[in-house]
Amino acid sequence: MRDFTWGIAATGGIARTVGAAIAAEPGMRVAAVGSRNLARARALAATLEAESAYGSYEQLCADPAVDAIYVATPHAQHLQVTELAIAAGKAVLCEKPLAATVDDAEKMVRLAREAGVFLMEAMWMRFNPLVQRLAADPRFGEIRSVQATFGFAAPYDPAHRLWAPELGGGALLDLGIYPFGLAQLLLGMPADLRITGSLAPSGVDAEAAGVLLYPGGRHALVATSLLGNYPNTACVVGTQMRADLQTPFWAPQRIVLTGPSMEPEEHVLDPADNGYAGELREVRAATAEGRTESSIMPLDESLAMLGLLADARRQIA
Repeated sequence: MRDFTWGIAATGGIARTVGAAIAAEPGMRVAAVGSRNLARARALAATLEAESAYGSYEQLCADPAVDAIYVATPHAQHLQVTELAIAAGKAVLCEKPLAATVDDAEKMVRLAREAGVFLMEAMWMRFNPLVQRLAADPRFGEIRSVQATFGFAAPYDPAHRLWAPELGGGALLDLGIYPFGLAQLLLGMPADLRITGSLAPSGVDAEAAGVLLYPGGRHALVATSLLGNYPNTACVVGTQMRADLQTPFWAPQRIVLTGPSMEPEEHVLDPADNGYAGELREVRAATAEGRTESSIMPLDESLAMLGLLADARRQIA
């Protein structure tokens, strides 16, 4: 059986990380790298032993040797590259968030569904086996509370993608999507939310914290920041069991389960079976099976998350 081949759009840190995960996965390889800077594309292609490098995303998506495109550009460019990939009939794994705006994401989903082309947000947290264990474990009883933080101190630079509004900057889209996303996975979409925070001089959200409210008093306490170093841990509390996720909770290597009627359980991640590997395998499996969406990371849930983050952003003065 021939390898499942990838084209990587962009050459930044996440492109290198996921490219290395592709190269390490049996039966997969990077066939091409594309960038608006051909020299950078060639450099990453050489690192990943890819056959081809292109100075445009159009050329990358047109390469017949590529089965799927991994979109690793800044958020605001996700729509542009995904449109090209869908038009070329390539399966698309698009880095989180699916897009910088709800409108862009809705267009991406509409184009993929109309074309019958696979599209999935690369929310690798959902593919971490330890996180999947939590989501499937009935021993929690009813989950009453999810608590999660993700924050670090990032030097302010209005040209950097984290701080630039034209690049989809801000804490919520880049970091907050993880604590909000853990709540979405375990509790669903909230009935309401109460968020506070502050804005950077560039206008993007520098920090946000608050509570997501669910029927019957269930809740999620979430916080994200580009201004300070947070614990970056999570806790899931059910009526019968509790889970503690050590940092980084979105890619846990260890979780501890405790409860009044059980001995503490420790579960440790197999390094070869992480979230990156899981999402890559999902794209390959879906393509082989003719599926156009993932049941693990459904497109409607990606759209709902962008709407939730937009609602949170509007509450920040």
